Amino acid sequence: MNVNKLMYMLVGVLGGLLASAVFNKVWGRFAGTEEAPDPTDRKATWGEVLLAATIQGAIFGLVKAAVDRGGAVGYKKVTGEWPDD
Repeated sequence: MNVNKLMYMLVGVLGGLLASAVFNKVWGRFAGTEEAPDPTDRKATWGEVLLAATIQGAIFGLVKAAVDRGGAVGYKKVTGEWPDD
């Protein structure tokens, strides 16, 4: 594996960390708690658990797509090739 592909994969990992940070910030402002409820938390309601999962999925999907696309465009600029080619 060449260095460029390794860096492209690293960007994806960093995107996951970014998505997690964004979700925690959004959830904290929305719900007033630092952590989203765990699905097996007895104190959490169905609504809280499902809402947290919906928001988390939307944020992770958005950030992942943006990071993947930006990484692919950057990879193309550096190497002249699309990463999946």
